[in-house]
Amino acid sequence: MARGRYRPPPRFPQRNRRYGGPMPPAPLPDFDPMCPSSALPFQIGDKWTGMVVLCLEHGPRRFTELQAPLRAVTAKVLTETLRAMERDGLLTRTSYPENPPRVEYALTPLGRSLLDLIAAARTWSREHLPALLAARAAASAPPSAA
Repeated sequence: MARGRYRPPPRFPQRNRRYGGPMPPAPLPDFDPMCPSSALPFQIGDKWTGMVVLCLEHGPRRFTELQAPLRAVTAKVLTETLRAMERDGLLTRTSYPENPPRVEYALTPLGRSLLDLIAAARTWSREHLPALLAARAAASAPPSAA
């Protein structure tokens, strides 16, 4: 390139300066941040809310009674989940003035309304689990030599 001559940078393809690869795609222009699904009490992938709803299906439970069937959840994460569910109106937290203190959690009518939705998701999961597992296995398998 001749000295002193300005040459604008190429416009396409844009490169990510930090990693050298292509730029990530821009967000879809028609995404609506005010979409009602963004206000749902749990998003797809929220691991614990649906399980807590199922644990409370048959009546009130104490914290340790919720933690026992959810073996993998830490006390901190369960506490955060319960607080978020209470904030969203899905459950009630009742403290009893006893020694030692007793706290019970119970589903509200709004929380109970999720039971049919969760049952439908469980039915779909049971029906499609073999196909999901096969797709995951195929995706993680090393490429075959041709």
